[in-house]
Amino acid sequence: MDYRRFYRNGGLYFFTVNSYQRRPILTRADIRSTLREAVQKVRQNYPFEIQAWVLLPDHLHTIWQMPEADADFSVRWNQIKRHVTFHCGKQYADGHIWQNRFWEHHIRDEQDFANHFDYIHWNPMKHGYVRSIADWPYSTFHRHVKAGIYPPDWCGGNLNFTVAHD
Repeated sequence: MDYRRFYRNGGLYFFTVNSYQRRPILTRADIRSTLREAVQKVRQNYPFEIQAWVLLPDHLHTIWQMPEADADFSVRWNQIKRHVTFHCGKQYADGHIWQNRFWEHHIRDEQDFANHFDYIHWNPMKHGYVRSIADWPYSTFHRHVKAGIYPPDWCGGNLNFTVAHD
């Protein structure tokens, strides 16, 4: 297949990244901490800003703001996935942590951003992991509550999101 990516310097992107065969392993303590470490290390050489993030057992969603002079999110995902696989993949007979590739969407405007931002934070409820979004610990929701963007009891308002693919 010929996958075509839309690269725009300084772009704002929504991503979905899945675990290999959708295994429910990403929220395990070792993988979570290694993923955090990978993101920190990659950002040293390939900066980007995380606007929103949610980690679920078998996938993650995030919104990244790319630097003004750079658009290569693929190299960043490659490095992050390689780091986690190198450090955690040995515990699986096939050595796989991640599904090949990832899904990206270029954020077009403020409404598109708001829809994806809310979708990310509502996702644990969508999948039935929690009854309250505040109960999901692997999300930037808590950071955004502290910043006054969300009230602590936010439930997503419109629960019929259609902006992303899981």
